Amino acid sequence: MNIGLDGVVAAETVLSHVDGAAGVLVLRGLPVERAAASLDFEGVTALLWRGFHPLADQGEASIRQHLGRARLAAWALVPRLLPGTQGLTPVEGLRLMLSGLPDAMEEDAAILVTAAVPVFIAAQHRQSQGLAPVAPDASRGHAADFLRMVTGDVVDAALARALDTYLVTVSDHGLNASTFAARIVASTRAGMVSSIVAGLCALKGPLHGGAPGPVLDMLDAVGDAAHAGPWVAGELVAGRRLMGFGHRIYRVRDPRAEVLKAAVRQLSSPRIQLAEQVEAAAIAALRQHRPDRPLETNVEFYTALLLDAVGLPRDLFTPVFAMGRVAGWAAHVMEQEATGRLMRPQSRYIGPVAVAA
Repeated sequence: MNIGLDGVVAAETVLSHVDGAAGVLVLRGLPVERAAASLDFEGVTALLWRGFHPLADQGEASIRQHLGRARLAAWALVPRLLPGTQGLTPVEGLRLMLSGLPDAMEEDAAILVTAAVPVFIAAQHRQSQGLAPVAPDASRGHAADFLRMVTGDVVDAALARALDTYLVTVSDHGLNASTFAARIVASTRAGMVSSIVAGLCALKGPLHGGAPGPVLDMLDAVGDAAHAGPWVAGELVAGRRLMGFGHRIYRVRDPRAEVLKAAVRQLSSPRIQLAEQVEAAAIAALRQHRPDRPLETNVEFYTALLLDAVGLPRDLFTPVFAMGRVAGWAAHVMEQEATGRLMRPQSRYIGPVAVAA
């Protein structure tokens, strides 16, 4: 009996391949290391959407141009959608605003919903800070424009490049929980917007997209690199989980962690020395504590450091994860719609047997 669906093939895809035993992630034929080094968000979107969306077939420049225009289209909806997000968390606010996108624009929905995510995140964040939202600039790159809309200022190119690296790295990752949710909804022909909202709802759960923020909480608790070993040992004795270690799929080091670690080092993050000491102490302790179960560094550990280094607050980490993953969600939705097959798995009844009267 396979309750968790581990190993069950529910879809065929050309989009990404995850080999957890070997620590490999491939995005449409490109190892994630090469993709992150050579592509920005627009580039990976064009790569993932190739063969599914006509703009992607025209190349990265077309995607860039249309995403810029679509950020302006999403901005036009902000006055109507933003007031309802008062008092909501950033993920809840993003969910509400995305739900307000019109299904009538279905032919442009992939572009619109992808462009809307950073616009809506930034607008709600600034509202929560008592600041006026900042309009998008269609001439800028997706990552750079997002940081400008959040901060109100044009940011250093190195910060924008680091954020691009992150967005590419997390753009797609096999049939994970949120992608599976998006594909199930897509299989009903509910449309792009509803499918993306379903993906976001799955990402909201702490077992899927909520760990990067707590990584920083963990580093704050350690405080000093010299305390890393004793602190880690104390957490394991107490039976508490070390955030940023272990993965449902990977049995070796998550390849995305190495990509993001290199990107953080280029930013000279003040937390990097502490993080590396905690990482080393955690891996050594986990190997002794659980020798039967490999628990290595996962993507969330260095995600936390990178997003912190580019100036984003912790409560935006999960929404920004969605900002990168939406490219993959949209690609999976289009791929699922092309099959025309409704996903309808079976359940095994284990309740009481009806007794005849």
